[in-house]
Amino acid sequence: MPFIAQRRFFTHAAVALTALAASAAFAQGAAAPPGAYPTKPVTMVVPFPPGGPTDLIARVLAQTLGEQLGQPVLVDNRGGANGNIGANYVAKAPADGYTILYNTSSITLSPSLYKNVPYDVSKDFAPVASVAVVPLGLVVNPSVPVNTVGEFIAYAKANPGKLSYGSAGNGNVTHLGAFQFVQANGIEATHVPYKGSAPADVDLVGGQIQFMTDTVNSVMPFVRDKRLKMLAVTTGKRMALFPDVPTLAESGMPGFEVGAWQGVMAPAGTPAAVVTRLNAEIVKALNSTAVRERLALQGAEPLGSTPAAYGAYVQKELKRWAGVVKATGVTLD
Repeated sequence: MPFIAQRRFFTHAAVALTALAASAAFAQGAAAPPGAYPTKPVTMVVPFPPGGPTDLIARVLAQTLGEQLGQPVLVDNRGGANGNIGANYVAKAPADGYTILYNTSSITLSPSLYKNVPYDVSKDFAPVASVAVVPLGLVVNPSVPVNTVGEFIAYAKANPGKLSYGSAGNGNVTHLGAFQFVQANGIEATHVPYKGSAPADVDLVGGQIQFMTDTVNSVMPFVRDKRLKMLAVTTGKRMALFPDVPTLAESGMPGFEVGAWQGVMAPAGTPAAVVTRLNAEIVKALNSTAVRERLALQGAEPLGSTPAAYGAYVQKELKRWAGVVKATGVTLD
């Protein structure tokens, strides 16, 4: 199965939004020119619990956006159903730019994992911008006698069916990332789903499971105090936080790149001028030194894109994960 680079479809440079572009957006049906928005607080729905890795990054963005927009951007955590509860809430919200969704890659997984998703990703949302990607790390318990990806693959093949890998839940990107790794290398291992990364990490440290592809920000503390070994990262290039850790692409899996990406969407029908304004402010925030430094502490890499580029990426991810989910046979309802 070919592996699609996470960031291929994103525009990483700052987007120059000219007055001409703003005027064109207004002409396409915006209810008010960009300068008139916002006139009251904006609610950013995070479809996951407070304090988690997604929430922490969303709050960095929300604070900076509020400062730039001149109105508070309030985080509203509406967790549950792998992000579906919060996403559905925004899909049904007024399309006025005052309720927006801080979505993750889960929004492209749900249509394949659930038989009845209460919203249509392609029809019910207006893409605004990509925000960040949190890479995954291939981590193992120190009791596993390996130090490289090659050694791990050889060890796993020599012990078929004896290893178990955890995930933050069935169908989560941490599950599907590991599944792709296991499948591509002909490894026989048992998947053990957990309710979130935290309990999975605890069991990995304790030796109840032997390996995992988890978000870097979740495993970072355990790697740094040597309670876990990180064999590789899933980025296209090495991470500044772990310069000595190779990528899976370097480790015999060319093109392998998976991450827990995040972005912002608004309800479909949101005025084009409002989407344009939000996009400009998000890109501005992501290019600020302060935000980039705070994201780096979370192991997150800033992205930034045009609305069209983000929409195209979402469509490609929908197709990509449909194939992976079908291969796993996982369903969540």
